[in-house]
Amino acid sequence: MNRRTKFAAVAAALLMTAGAAGSAVASGDGDRRGEREAAALTGTAKLYRVASDDITFSFDAHLAAKDVKDPQAATGTFRFSHYKGGGGGYAVAKVDCLVTGGKVAVVTGVIVETDMKDLKNKRVGVSVHDLGKRDRLGYSWVGRETDLEVPPCLSSAPFEKTKAGTGDFHVTPWEVPYPAE
Repeated sequence: MNRRTKFAAVAAALLMTAGAAGSAVASGDGDRRGEREAAALTGTAKLYRVASDDITFSFDAHLAAKDVKDPQAATGTFRFSHYKGGGGGYAVAKVDCLVTGGKVAVVTGVIVETDMKDLKNKRVGVSVHDLGKRDRLGYSWVGRETDLEVPPCLSSAPFEKTKAGTGDFHVTPWEVPYPAE
């Protein structure tokens, strides 16, 4: 077989394999075959502030297809930090719930790592509105009563704007399977 024929055969085989994989994803044949996850929130961005605050949020939260009916089976982490004038701190939360609807996500998690002792082992919630290049974000610790117990899957409305050019959040919408009527 000459070189050109071998190349064409390999290219055809690769195209057929890619086509089969795409069909498995489209048909929803399960996680092992590449089905899309039930919901997700990923990405990193800084919040917009006129002052010199450096506030960053990063998300890597996922709900597997097999757990589509149980948002509290979500996995992953999210991280946030706030620094200004040499002070501030960071926290990392282990995800314990993820709910998305359209381009809006609410994720909660328990702080597992931080340099702010008052946050260790507390549940916090964050909401994101995925608007493309200028997303919005909200968090559960807004208001006077910042020491409240946050239930799973709960946060405030996404009232903050992300800083232009600093990143982008991506929300995979949750498609809850409803019984046929």
